Amino acid sequence: MPAVDQAWSRRTVLAGGAALAASACVPVEPGRTGQLAARLRIVEANANGALGVAFVDTAMGIATGYGDFARFPHCSSFKLSLAALVLHLDQQGVLDADERITWSQDDLMSVSSFTTDRLQEGASLRELAEFTQKYSDNAAANILLRRLGGPERLTEFWRWAGDDISRLDRTEPELNHVPPGELRDTTTPAAMAKTLARLLYGDLLEEERRTTLKQWMSDTQTGSKRVRAGLPETWRAGDKTGTSLWPGMGSVYVDIGFVEPPERAPITFAAYFRAARQHTRMEPAAQAVLAETGQVLARFAGAV
Repeated sequence: MPAVDQAWSRRTVLAGGAALAASACVPVEPGRTGQLAARLRIVEANANGALGVAFVDTAMGIATGYGDFARFPHCSSFKLSLAALVLHLDQQGVLDADERITWSQDDLMSVSSFTTDRLQEGASLRELAEFTQKYSDNAAANILLRRLGGPERLTEFWRWAGDDISRLDRTEPELNHVPPGELRDTTTPAAMAKTLARLLYGDLLEEERRTTLKQWMSDTQTGSKRVRAGLPETWRAGDKTGTSLWPGMGSVYVDIGFVEPPERAPITFAAYFRAARQHTRMEPAAQAVLAETGQVLARFAGAV
């Protein structure tokens, strides 16, 4: 384990939790958590698939949800944590985020518009982190993983951050092949929502880097029809999505992120839907399941 990671301790995890608890003002009433689970159960019952959702109210640092301890694939949502890892390592002086690297034609694949455009000139690690988050550039994610030490390095980062559940085992595109029961390349909604709370509102990243990461998430448009579609338009939010239509495993739709309602503590969320049917293309009805989850989140936050 790198020296910077050896400095991470249980004390730091607890300090991060304390920072969350002190950061905002209006926690969700405990009696509303049962209502939340009941509403999400109805969403799942109407959706023909398995739903897993967790919300973390950062005033308390406690996750609540439905199906929140079931394992689901990351799909491309791991790229948010990968971007955070680049910012973290730059913060610790382990690497320079402005380091420029190049790649070859063989590294390119589908959903790699940025790395295709920059094939000749290359890009900085910071740019690769930004565009794998914003545009889900698959080649950028693989290039970063190769530079940082492979999927196991991201898993190590999650462990360092207090997440003993999330894991990454493969690279794009193989990491999207996660049939039910597979442990590789999975997380749980509870684990990921808590990890996001630590990354975005704890002390794992300095304020400037937290602000950068949240801005990248707000600029990301791939989730416009998912959780954010169910939230009030005036609320600040950001996210990272993932989708797998890999044959033989059902179809998985993911959305993880944050929301900052006015006059209350921010909330992080992690929502996963595995459709019972195999889809050959992105299905609006499946994305609508996550939009309904956003509506439940708005109720959870006291919007209605």
